[in-house]
Amino acid sequence: MQVLDCQQKVRETKPVQQATLFDIPPNHCDPDRIDPLQLQVRRRSPPWASLSFLRMPADSPGEACLYFIIDSAADLILYVGETCRSNKRWKGIHACKDYIASYQDLHYRYGMKTAVNITFWWDTPTDRRARQELELNLILKWRSPFNKENWERWGQPFS
Repeated sequence: MQVLDCQQKVRETKPVQQATLFDIPPNHCDPDRIDPLQLQVRRRSPPWASLSFLRMPADSPGEACLYFIIDSAADLILYVGETCRSNKRWKGIHACKDYIASYQDLHYRYGMKTAVNITFWWDTPTDRRARQELELNLILKWRSPFNKENWERWGQPFS
């Protein structure tokens, strides 16, 4: 509940606008302009949509992107990630897969509604450092509980 309250406050609070001497177009990579809950949720089509993206074929085209694991039923951002190869990021070991499974299991066990999905933001920088900086800014902004950067605040999930 604390995570949800924190994220709702972020969503409701308008960022301070810096005044400039020149008319500079807004930066499309501004973390204040990216709301993971406003991005299109991937569902049954294409084949890797929703959490079935874990089984996306390795030969499908991979692109640089930011991705967000969200619970659409609770309007909750659980995890923020970045990759340069969207087709391979979730192959093999990824601790977040275990957190998602535990999260869904607990919701099922206690009869609570959940809808864990993934959203993508494709307009991300192709430069790795710039993309990782944007990812970190979004992790800190949204305080996503499955990202290790926020474990000091929320505790490590399901440990």
